[in-house]
Amino acid sequence: MKILLICFFQLILCYPIFAQNSIHGTLVDANENTTIEYGSVGLYSSSDSSLVSGAVSEPDGRFELSDIKPGRYYLVIQFMGYNSFTKEDLTFTRGQSLDLGMVELTPNEQLLEMVEVSGSRFTTMHQIDRQVFESGEFMSGQGGNAIDLIRNLPSVSINAEGELSVRGSTGFVIMINGKPLQSDPSVILGQLPANAIKNIEVVTAPSAKYDPEGKAGIINITTEKGATDGTFIQFNTRIGAPSIQDYDNKEKPQRYGADFTLNHRKGDWDLSIGASYLSNDINGRREGDVYTIRGDTTTRFPSDGERGFDEEAYSGRFTLAYTPDASNEFSVGFYGGIRSKDRTADIVYYDNHASIGGERLYTMQYYNENLRIRTSDFALGSFDYAHTFADKSRISSSFLYEYTMLGGPTTNRNLGFPNTDFVYQDEYNTNDNPLHGIRWQVDYLSKPTKWGILEAGYQFRNLDHQGDFVYERKNNETGVFELVPEFSSNVELTRIIHSGYGQLSGQKDNWDYSIGLRMEYMDRELLLQDEANTVDTTYRYDFFLPYPTASFQYSLDEETRVKGAYSRRVERTTTFKMNPFPEREHSETLEQGDPTLLPEFIDLVETGLVRDFGENSLYATAYYRHVKNLVNRVNTVYNDTILNRIYSNVGNGRSIGMELGLELNPSSKWKVFAGGNLYRYRIQGSFDNRPINNAAWVYSINANTSFDFSPTFSAQWSVNYLSRRITAQGEDSDFLSPNLVLKKTFMDDRLSASLQWLNMDMGLLDTNEQRISTWREDEFYTTTNYVLEVDMVLLNLSYTLNPTRNKSRFIKSEFGEQEF
Repeated sequence: MKILLICFFQLILCYPIFAQNSIHGTLVDANENTTIEYGSVGLYSSSDSSLVSGAVSEPDGRFELSDIKPGRYYLVIQFMGYNSFTKEDLTFTRGQSLDLGMVELTPNEQLLEMVEVSGSRFTTMHQIDRQVFESGEFMSGQGGNAIDLIRNLPSVSINAEGELSVRGSTGFVIMINGKPLQSDPSVILGQLPANAIKNIEVVTAPSAKYDPEGKAGIINITTEKGATDGTFIQFNTRIGAPSIQDYDNKEKPQRYGADFTLNHRKGDWDLSIGASYLSNDINGRREGDVYTIRGDTTTRFPSDGERGFDEEAYSGRFTLAYTPDASNEFSVGFYGGIRSKDRTADIVYYDNHASIGGERLYTMQYYNENLRIRTSDFALGSFDYAHTFADKSRISSSFLYEYTMLGGPTTNRNLGFPNTDFVYQDEYNTNDNPLHGIRWQVDYLSKPTKWGILEAGYQFRNLDHQGDFVYERKNNETGVFELVPEFSSNVELTRIIHSGYGQLSGQKDNWDYSIGLRMEYMDRELLLQDEANTVDTTYRYDFFLPYPTASFQYSLDEETRVKGAYSRRVERTTTFKMNPFPEREHSETLEQGDPTLLPEFIDLVETGLVRDFGENSLYATAYYRHVKNLVNRVNTVYNDTILNRIYSNVGNGRSIGMELGLELNPSSKWKVFAGGNLYRYRIQGSFDNRPINNAAWVYSINANTSFDFSPTFSAQWSVNYLSRRITAQGEDSDFLSPNLVLKKTFMDDRLSASLQWLNMDMGLLDTNEQRISTWREDEFYTTTNYVLEVDMVLLNLSYTLNPTRNKSRFIKSEFGEQEF
């Protein structure tokens, strides 16, 4: 089928080309010499000013108008934030081709004035299907990673675990330079240096040409780009000061790192090399209280102790691109690395007791020594090819292969207290999870027509993920670790996906529009075996479903636009969430999945308004999102002192909300950027034969204000706040994180130094802490307050050689990072 599809594309592309009138060229930024994507090109009749033909510039800035009838015309090229370009008195007879070459657009006077005076741009740019945020405007993230930047966006929030969510959902897909990836966002973004990022694009209602993964949409990261030959080199270092607050952790946190990027372009060749190292430890504590009810007996076990993270990552990247002519482009890439994340949870259960009718049956205390290590060694490679035909239509193909070894043990020891020499229980569980992933796709982009641009493509994905889970418990009499069969298993997940799409995008008068359909067939097979050979079961699930999409934007005038969109998406389940064999997380918790877990299917409708007024900007987007087969982590009672966490489909989720963003420039040196999200969230369904019907208002605020003391010295204060949120069995408390950054540049901006004060607290605020509570009437109640490190001070240094010549392009993980 794949061969037939390729042949089909070749046949429809290789048609005779007759002499015809055409106009083509390339849009570039006159100041930065970089290409402009999504520029609007319109050809108008000189007699009545009616629109005759239109096009939108491609990512490399190219555009073409073809099939132009003989006559007299004028050409207008526009892009938001730039002065328009007009070419008058165009006369065509037959067989003429007009090459405009490089068409330079200059920033409009308003924007140019702001750049000259304050050295900054508008933070946000609004396009038909996305919001584009300038990363340089978020100083608290510089020197860190992509997470430190993204957490400032209006639709994004972050919790105490460092988990990002978009409009309240953690299910979103990451793209690097427009290349879609299936990966765990927090892991990927935590590995990407913030200094390498130019823009962050949030696509909440993606079109049919993108993978339908992710119930919250897509976040696309774009790196710095240039247009001239030369060499770009950037070095970054990060050094953390010792902790200010004391959390009684055994080890002091280590926070330091370095990364570099080298990009060399000469003639037909483009070479990118990068490497990074990061040690990012965070101290903290965990304060908890749990009770279970079984019959007439209530068992309670309050606790307090250390809960910190030690993170270390090495990575290296390599990409080589070759462009022998204007029609062909080849690219090969490699990405590999080693990373680990250790979570220490050494907890004292200081008043463990059981009672009947208020009368205690026993009282004891013990010490739980717990260390969970997650590791990932990975290597992946990709090969890409693109061909542009004479009529400017384009076909491209991409192949990626990944091997990842996931794993990591968890040690769990229940000891006496204060005499920790006495061992109640000593357990050890580990796993090895080799993963093989393949993705191949081919995409076709037509020449512009009077209806717009047609895009079509096919994608094949294959995932083979095996897991060998071993759970052992020490025999206190013999001193030998013995296998626990009911907690040990072999798991293998295979998933094959075929998908194809078609999409039409165009422009007419003041309208921009896009409509598309993606069809997808998925075949999933999960094989489960236990170590005792009593379980040998295969679970199969497949579907063939459509994913329609549509979006539009209408310009009321030069400063006001309205837009709307609809998108259908899917959130697939990972191997971990489908493994039904329990894993011991710590003393009071087992965690397991559901082999029959269904994917979440999402329908999203949104409509919005964008309004620019002078040097200021405002936007508002109303949205409705419905999630079918909603997945939540829910609890049941395993025994008197252990809860069992289970991933389960609990019903449907519904969000109705409004997203707001405001950018103000009170003076040439002072800027304010604020965004917020308010929505009503409801969960309706059931779990374990009990109904679920929870609803609450949720809101988040991300805001920053910056002030330039001089052209080379500035300060920025930012705040991230997330309100209380409901879950299927409880609620998560609010979360607060204020930050202050001072930045100084030297040597004509080639050297920069920034001093960051992150999670400001000073003993006055409940910063960087969050309480998570769950309950079930007459069965259990649990509440845990996670208190993580505050008042962290970091120094970042960055040196850049030839800063305008970076066009580095790197591949990222497709499969393994989702399971990490």
